[in-house]
Amino acid sequence: MDKIMDATTERSPSFTPSGERTVKMRPRQQVSENIKKVAVTMKGEQAQFIELDQNRPLAAIIRDVCDGWMLTNADDHALQVTEPNRPQTYITERNRHEIQNGNVLRLTSSPSKTAKEILEQLNYGTQEKKLEALKDLANFSVDVTFAVEFINTQGLRLILQMVEGGGISGESLAFTLKAFVELMDHGIVSWDILEPKFIKNVSGCISKSGCDPTTLQSALEILESTVLHSSSKAGFVEQEVTPVNLIVHLQSSNPDIQKSAIALINALFLKAESQKRRAIAESLQSKSIRNVILSHVIRGPNTVGTEMAHQLYMLQSLMFNLLEERMNAKVDKQDQVSMALIVELKKLAFDTENENNTTSYRKQSNFGTYYKKLGFQHHSNPVEDFTEVPPGALALDNMAYFARSHIDSYTKVVLENSCRADEHDCPFARASIELTKMLCDILNIGDTPSEEGQVYHPMFFTHDRPFEEFYVICIQLLNKTWKEMRATAEDFAKVLGVVKEQITRALDQNPATFDAFRSHLGKLTYSEITHLWQEERKMKEERESFAKPIQELREQIKPEMMELIKQQRLNALMEGMQFTKYSNKGQRLKDKFWYCRLSPNQKLFYYGDCNESGPTPALETLPHKLAVVDIKALVTGRECPHVKEKALGKKSTPLHAFSIMSDTADQALNFVASNEQEYNTWTDGVNALLGNPMVSEMTTQELDMLLSMEIKIRLLDTEGVTIPESPPPIPPPPPNFDFKYKI
Repeated sequence: MDKIMDATTERSPSFTPSGERTVKMRPRQQVSENIKKVAVTMKGEQAQFIELDQNRPLAAIIRDVCDGWMLTNADDHALQVTEPNRPQTYITERNRHEIQNGNVLRLTSSPSKTAKEILEQLNYGTQEKKLEALKDLANFSVDVTFAVEFINTQGLRLILQMVEGGGISGESLAFTLKAFVELMDHGIVSWDILEPKFIKNVSGCISKSGCDPTTLQSALEILESTVLHSSSKAGFVEQEVTPVNLIVHLQSSNPDIQKSAIALINALFLKAESQKRRAIAESLQSKSIRNVILSHVIRGPNTVGTEMAHQLYMLQSLMFNLLEERMNAKVDKQDQVSMALIVELKKLAFDTENENNTTSYRKQSNFGTYYKKLGFQHHSNPVEDFTEVPPGALALDNMAYFARSHIDSYTKVVLENSCRADEHDCPFARASIELTKMLCDILNIGDTPSEEGQVYHPMFFTHDRPFEEFYVICIQLLNKTWKEMRATAEDFAKVLGVVKEQITRALDQNPATFDAFRSHLGKLTYSEITHLWQEERKMKEERESFAKPIQELREQIKPEMMELIKQQRLNALMEGMQFTKYSNKGQRLKDKFWYCRLSPNQKLFYYGDCNESGPTPALETLPHKLAVVDIKALVTGRECPHVKEKALGKKSTPLHAFSIMSDTADQALNFVASNEQEYNTWTDGVNALLGNPMVSEMTTQELDMLLSMEIKIRLLDTEGVTIPESPPPIPPPPPNFDFKYKI
C-alpha cells in the first residue's frame, strides 16, 4: 500500500507560524503543474515557504499567509513581486501565472488601502508627510493596479489641482510631475483632461533656468504626450513651447533630458501643419542649431543609446518627409516655371547666353538638340519627363540645385556624356530622374516612420540641404560607374542596380560627413562590388551546403551523379584510345602504337597495332580481344608487369602506367597513358566494369561539381528563402485515421 501511495502522491511540506513542518498529500501531477514553491516575506517577520496552488483563489492564498503571521483584515493585504526589474508590482489574478518556482514575494498593504493612505497624507499631512507621500506615489504609480485604485479615489484630480495652483516647487513638484507621468502612462485616463493652466505651469518648468533635472524631464515627457495624444490640447503646448526653445536642453549633460527634448521636438514637428512644419525644419537646419545637435548629441560625450537613436531617426525621417509633396507633384506639361529651370540647365551646361531667354514652348523648339544632349527623353518638350511620380518635380529640383551650386561638376558630367557616342553616353536627365526615385526609396521618403527605427545618418545633420547634397554625390557616382561598366542605354537598369548597392553599402558604414561618404564610395568601385557579390554568394553557398536538408539532398542525388560519371567513363572506353607501345621491360618502342576499345555491349576489349596518324580503327579491324569476365585485376604504377623490371633497375619509370591482368597468365594489357586525364578516365572505367569504386581525384572533383550544379538547379525555386540548419519536426500522427471521406 505504501508503494502505491508513493507512486501516485507526493508529500508537500508546509510550515506553521511556530516553525513546525507539516506534510500534505497532493497528487504528483498537480504538484508539478499547478503548485509553485515560493517564499513570502514581510518586514519584521520570518519568511514563510509555501506551496502556492494556482488553482486556488488569490484571496484565499493571501488569507492563509496572513493567518500564518496572525494578521487580521486579510482584505487589506496583497502580494508583490520583489524582482529588481518589476518594482512595486502587485500580484493579481491577471498576472499570477507569471509566478515561478523559487520566486520571493512580499506581503504588503493592498493597493486600495495604500491609495487611501497616500491621498489622506496629501490632503491633511504636514509638509514632510506630503513629500513622503509624493515619493511613495511616484514609486507605486508604476503598477497599473495601484494606478486604477488611486485614480478611482479622485487622486489624479488632486494632482492636477496641485500643479494648476502653482503652490508647489522643488522636490514636491518633481515627484508630483513624475507621479503624474506614471499614472498617465497606463492609458486609463485621456490626455484631453488637461487644462490650459496645467499646460502653462508645466511649460514654465522648461523655460525656467536651473530647473531640477527630474522636474524638467517629467515636464518634457508630459508635454510630448499631450502633443501626441490630445489633438484638442496640442495647440496650447505649441503656444507655450517652440522647437527653438528646446534647443538649449540638447546641451544638457543629462542624456535623458536630451532624449526627452528631442522627442518633444519630434512631436511638435509631427503634429504641426504643413506650413508651420516647414518653418520648424528651416530653423532646425540653420547652422547654429545643427551644430548643437552634432556637437552635444551625436558627437557629444554621451553614447547615443537605443532611445536617442530612435529619436534621431524620427527627426531625420520627418525632415526628409517634407520632400514628399514635391516627390508626388506631377509637373504640368505647360508649366512655365519648370520650363524656365530646364532652359537654365541648358544655358549653364552649354553657355548659350546669346540665345533668347524666353520660356515660350514655340521658341524653344529649336533647342531639341541640346535637350537630347542633356539626356531628356522628350526633346521637343522636356517638361514631360517629370510627369511620372515619384519622383515628380523633386528630380528637377535636384538637377537645378546641382547646376547652380556645383556648376563645375555639373558641366563636367553633362559635357563628358555629350562627347561620347550616342550609345555610350549616360543620359543626365534620365539618370537624375531614376536616381532621385532610388534615393527616395533608400531613405523611405513618404513612409510613416517606424516605431522601432533606429538607423540615422550623422552626415545628414551636417548640411542645410542634405538631400540635394546626397543627390549631387550620387549622380557623379552614377556617371563614374557608367564609365567603369562601359555601359550602353540597354544597361541602364543594371547600372542603377550597381549604384544602389554602392550607396547602401557606403551608408552602412555610417559616415559622419559627406566627405567620408564620398570616400567610402570611392573604394566601392564596380569591380569591388562584383568581387563582394561573388564572395557573398560563395559564402552563402558554403553556409547552406552544411545545412542538414542540403546534406540529405546531396546524399540522395549522389548515386545519380556517380552513375553519370560512370557512364562517361565507359563511353570513353567504348570510343577507345591510342597508346604508345612499351616492351615487357618497360622500354618505349619507337614509332610503335596500339589501339584499345571496349565493345558496345561492354563484354570485350578489342585491341591491336595502329599507325600514329592513321584513322581510328574500327572495332572489327582489331585482331585481339580480352573478355571482361576474364579480367583478374587492375594494377597501377610499379605493380605493372611492364614497369617492374625497370623499377628494379632504379631507372625512371613511365608515368601513368596501368595494366589489366587476366586469368590467362600470358595475356595482360599494359598501358601507359599520355596524361593524367587519360589515366584517370581509363582506370576509373576499368574499375567501374569490375564493380570497384572509382577512386581518382578527377572523379571526386567531377562529383562535387555535378552535385553543386544539380543542387543549385533544384533550389532555384527557393531563391531568397533562408534554408534552416535542420528540417522542421514532423508533426505527430493524428489520434485516429477515421477520415471524413471514405472510398
